[in-house]
Amino acid sequence: MRKVLLVSVLVFGCSLVGYSWGFFGHRVIQQLAIYALPKEMQPFYHRHLAHLVETVVRPDERRSSDPTEAHRHFIDLEAFGPNVLQEMPEAWAAAAAKYSADSLRKYGIVPWEVVRLKTRLTQAFYRQDKDSILFYSADLAHYIQDAHVPLHTSLNHDGQLTGQHGLHSLWESKLPEQHLTTYTLTHDKARYLPNPEQEIWQVVRESHRLVPQVLALEKQASQNFTDATKFTITERNGRTRKNFTDAFSAAYQQALGPMVQDRMRASAERTASFWYTCWVDAGKPNLDKLLPTPRTKAEKKQLKQERKAWKKGTLQEKDLLLTKIRISLMNVVKWAKESVA
Repeated sequence: MRKVLLVSVLVFGCSLVGYSWGFFGHRVIQQLAIYALPKEMQPFYHRHLAHLVETVVRPDERRSSDPTEAHRHFIDLEAFGPNVLQEMPEAWAAAAAKYSADSLRKYGIVPWEVVRLKTRLTQAFYRQDKDSILFYSADLAHYIQDAHVPLHTSLNHDGQLTGQHGLHSLWESKLPEQHLTTYTLTHDKARYLPNPEQEIWQVVRESHRLVPQVLALEKQASQNFTDATKFTITERNGRTRKNFTDAFSAAYQQALGPMVQDRMRASAERTASFWYTCWVDAGKPNLDKLLPTPRTKAEKKQLKQERKAWKKGTLQEKDLLLTKIRISLMNVVKWAKESVA
């Protein structure tokens, strides 16, 4: 008779792998980015809004099947010395010559992945290849958005070095999911980036400078909580899961102030700016020609309504965020299944 050993493992329900922004955050940012594009690009991107919102999480989905994927999402800057922000070469060749390509891959290559995909998207625009434009727009956006997450730039990526396990997904997933309705989601329009490589390194530097605050403010918020009030513990399928309580999430959100909101807004603006820069560098091709059918009056009206709500900061109030709609539908399906069961 085969003996089966059930091992109860204590894990954080917020995500062990630390997926960037969570699927929810990525999808919200992706939709916001489309509204920041110029009028020559918006119709094409808005026609494919649902597709782009859905596929922006594809790089995270690849992590379970592609062993080379994970290092594209982060850069552990402390591994390269205390003065890395001043001493790290921005160009891949120079950085590889200084630290070795193997070391760079070991500790993450997110800024260089953004530069690589920027070139790919520019080429797709130049060829006027609709499928490639959509593919590289989604993938490029994902890594740009990853670089805006502070803990994606640190060796202490989950608070594991300071006894703050689970901090990664608390910051990037639970906080926006729980508190998005309090965020102001308007942001600047897309701008041309004369030096995209320099721009993504600016993003990385901004994110890394926030790491000490991310860690310190979590410890500050924890002072008013015990383990019993900070965490909930559930058991399912032989696994014990440890989750942060909504009360602690709210306290941490208050301590952080607008940090998460501001990184989301900056992420949306940078995503749009990279898309726009690729389009300009490709010679500003006419994207309307890539639409198989002309835009309908309903489409034009919908885009106008969404852009107006985006400018006024009322996308959530008017239920125009696809992610919120999707979650509501999922909850309905879940409720229906539970009712039948």
